[in-house]
Amino acid sequence: MRKILLILATLTIAATAAFAQQKYNQYGVAVQSDRLDVEAQDGILVMESPVSGYKLWFDVRAQADGAVYFGAPDYADAIGNGTSIRRARFAVKGQIDEKWYGEFDMDLANGLVELKDAIIRYTGIPNLDLQVGNFKENFSIQRNTTSRYLQFMERPMVCSALAPSRHLGVNAKYAKDWIWISAGAFTTEIAGEEEWTNIADNNKDYGRNSGYSLTGKLVFRPLYNAKNASLHIGGAVSYRTPITSVATGEYGFYRASARNSTSINRKKYLDTNTLPGYDHNLLWTAELAGHWGGLRYEAAYIGDNVFFKPDAVDPATKHFGGWYVQAGYLLFGGSQRYDANGGKYTKIRPGGKCGDLELCLRYETVDLNDGEVFGGSAEAYAVGLNWWVNNNVKFQLNYQFNNNDRYANGKGKLNVGHDASGAPTKDYTKVVDPAGKAGVDYSMIALRCEIDF
Repeated sequence: MRKILLILATLTIAATAAFAQQKYNQYGVAVQSDRLDVEAQDGILVMESPVSGYKLWFDVRAQADGAVYFGAPDYADAIGNGTSIRRARFAVKGQIDEKWYGEFDMDLANGLVELKDAIIRYTGIPNLDLQVGNFKENFSIQRNTTSRYLQFMERPMVCSALAPSRHLGVNAKYAKDWIWISAGAFTTEIAGEEEWTNIADNNKDYGRNSGYSLTGKLVFRPLYNAKNASLHIGGAVSYRTPITSVATGEYGFYRASARNSTSINRKKYLDTNTLPGYDHNLLWTAELAGHWGGLRYEAAYIGDNVFFKPDAVDPATKHFGGWYVQAGYLLFGGSQRYDANGGKYTKIRPGGKCGDLELCLRYETVDLNDGEVFGGSAEAYAVGLNWWVNNNVKFQLNYQFNNNDRYANGKGKLNVGHDASGAPTKDYTKVVDPAGKAGVDYSMIALRCEIDF
């Protein structure tokens, strides 16, 4: 009898303990619970289960910029020196289990709220990622490299003008050893209030389809098994149609524009304006990148063939394009690193007790002139010095000389030379200069202070 009572008491205690350990959510539903280890991994707060594979971490970034401009000709419109919060990013990322990943990312720079990434990803098939949401199209290595690890403060002009960024869509990516393949279908841009208002108005008032793009990329990596070197040989194409994230009056128009690789000077000297009768365009790129020890280099050409409807005012196909080449070297013996799964470059491995210094050089050019379209062309020479203090703090100092041609007048809003009377003129056809000088050339010095945590 005593044994029976002892067994019953043991069972009762076990049942009581199990009941006490059962967890419930805010709706009173029983849930599975999992204790997490909390630690800082290279200064990033990470909560991870040692059992289930669940992992949650924050990705926070703040970039404070300042720039001064000088050397512009006397006829040029004034360029204001200034400062800004270039990025104030907050992201939550989670690996729910070995099969599912989620991410939400927004930017609060300068008090403006903008959605960046909103991703649902399936990772249950080896070497294959399937994802849906709002994210960067896999087209340009420079566009897809996070701003934390750019060699210069801003991406080249041709990337700003032509390379696609974030759009709502679906994508499949395969990466293993020497090959990396991506294919996706995308629709309109989801960013801030302006884009969503345009999408809603185009839908509500005109019943317009949201438009679409198809983007594919192939990369070969012959040095995939090298310990401290990489070689990235890639190419991508993107077929694109009109989308509804533009103002209702600009739907069905094509436009390409860019600043001179600077964010604080808000003037867009390069601008095709809105070209009517746009049917579709075909973007393409070829890129070469690599690293060996502390040396990292990258070059790419991006081209854009724009096709118009037969009844357009100017139905001739237009071609715009440009290229850049850049390189950086770590002076204190550090190593560059390649992200094999992402097909891009990631943070360095510093070589000194005080981090590492990276000396960078870049030449870039872009041309938005073709046929009867004069959007302007430009080139820029840049020198950069990056101080990677540690895994979380970085300072960037850039000097850049910008050379814009006479057609780079910001849709006819900016002066590009003197006319016959000696007065500044915005009309490139009226520029008269015995030395043949036209266009706005100027220099800039810019500084960025950045922290990631």
